Amino acid sequence: MSRTRTALLAALAMVAATAGAAAAAIPADTGIAAIPCTVDYKVQNQWGTGFTAAVTVTNNSAAKTSWAVKWSYAGNQQVTSGWNAKISQSGTAVTAGNESYNASLPSGGSVSFGFNASYSGTNALPTTFTLDGVTCNVDDGGGGGDPTDPPTGSKVDNPYAGAKVYVNPEWAAKAAAEPGGSRISNQPTGVWLDRIAAINSVNGGMGLRDHLDEALEQKGTGELAVQLVIYNLPGRDCAALASNGELGATEIDRYKTAYIDPIAAILADPKYAALRIVTTVEIDSLPNLVTNVTPRPTVTANCDTMKANGNYIKGVGYALNKLGDVPNVYNYVDAGHHGWLGWDDNFGASADMFKLAATAEGATVADVHGFIVNTANYSALKEDYFTINDTVNGTSVRLSKWVDWNRYVDELSYAQAMRNQLVSIGFDSGIGMLIDTSRNGWGGTARPTGPGATTTVDTYVDGGRYDRRIHLGNWCNQSGAGLGERPKAAPAAGIDAYVWIKPPGESDGSSTAIPNDEGKGFDRMCDPTYTGNPRNNNNMSGALANAPLSGHWFSAQFQELMRNAYPAL
Repeated sequence: MSRTRTALLAALAMVAATAGAAAAAIPADTGIAAIPCTVDYKVQNQWGTGFTAAVTVTNNSAAKTSWAVKWSYAGNQQVTSGWNAKISQSGTAVTAGNESYNASLPSGGSVSFGFNASYSGTNALPTTFTLDGVTCNVDDGGGGGDPTDPPTGSKVDNPYAGAKVYVNPEWAAKAAAEPGGSRISNQPTGVWLDRIAAINSVNGGMGLRDHLDEALEQKGTGELAVQLVIYNLPGRDCAALASNGELGATEIDRYKTAYIDPIAAILADPKYAALRIVTTVEIDSLPNLVTNVTPRPTVTANCDTMKANGNYIKGVGYALNKLGDVPNVYNYVDAGHHGWLGWDDNFGASADMFKLAATAEGATVADVHGFIVNTANYSALKEDYFTINDTVNGTSVRLSKWVDWNRYVDELSYAQAMRNQLVSIGFDSGIGMLIDTSRNGWGGTARPTGPGATTTVDTYVDGGRYDRRIHLGNWCNQSGAGLGERPKAAPAAGIDAYVWIKPPGESDGSSTAIPNDEGKGFDRMCDPTYTGNPRNNNNMSGALANAPLSGHWFSAQFQELMRNAYPAL
């Protein structure tokens, strides 16, 4: 529950006083335009000694190239940390100024920021706000809160609990056509909206409404969840090439109006109100702003660009805000995987980055139902034969070449720890995690049946690990991988579901350059002859040969995934 402070301040009176009788001539239906700015201040989460607040300010006057919002507290509230603004406090007076990436505030435009604060006694809400010295009113949408917020209690805690999950008939047909594929063709997988055209139809296939109509058919009289992948950010996947998208780095407005807005409009159709719509929001985006930017050795120019222009933050925030306004939509934000963010210098910084995005463009943490890890990746769900706390001849497992100082050895421990971190910085204590287990089974004849030899820490880890990749940084069409745990609800503490968001059999990227009109480049990490880069510590790519473009059907991989499934088919 969020609390909103509503107070109409003296802005109109100020205008009338300075304009004299002319103010009375303003027509009633345009009177609101005389209010120079509106502020929405919400306490989203409060506990005995502190609280989290979100602030959205809308500029109704001339466009600004910088801005500062000020207010004062009546009590002893003290801001301890903030995001999306530079926040300072002197006594009871608070100033929130723009960051470099959100300094521009056009006429009619809004900007959002948030903060954590401490207090004792009562947490009285501020009553007066100014924008660049001009008094604002507090905008409540006429009803004491954001009029687009979903009704309280309209969502269930876990959308997968007690529900069937949508089986994509297009994927099911491809799977069933494969020898042995009928064993899994009834499994639910994600529907990928990876370009604007996918909203309506690509090459005569099913569009979003087609999928939702089919989901209603599959639902029957019970509950059903349908899984959508929101994946079309400007400058998408800045550290890779195989999954680059159609939108250039600066096309944030097109992302909003031609991609997110149409999707949100379809999802808001009352026809689909009985569905539980799970959206996994923009994989492989936000973590890049932590790990693949200057001064990291893995820096790419594209990721530096996306961090500088702020369009990943703006895009994710906008998507969360618009999709979160639909009462039966459950937003899950991508949170990488342990082999990407499990190191100390990546883990907390990435959580902070997720919060920055979740409080941008009008979004709040209340628009986030949870997070998803291991999307389209191969990291093992749970390693049974070694832990991060093991030592071999006095040497910690963390010093092994495979673990390489990581804090986590598998996705389950990482997901649970990331969840705790996110709650600690202000996300709701009820958030749930999803783990993509579509291709992390690592079964077959190479699967270890016991710990590795204790000759060295490396023989111990390498001999006992299920994940048989050459390096944790390898991500493209990995040789030896298998189907993982079948989708299931509430399998472990803090985990809403194991899911197959990446449809097994769909390629991660082509092994060689293939001309195409989908905006997909050739990434050497998909080339089995490639000897690597700093992101995989200059190891071989481990990729399968003869792979098609990302998202296209890869029969040889599908067959290998079935052969190496764990649990076995």
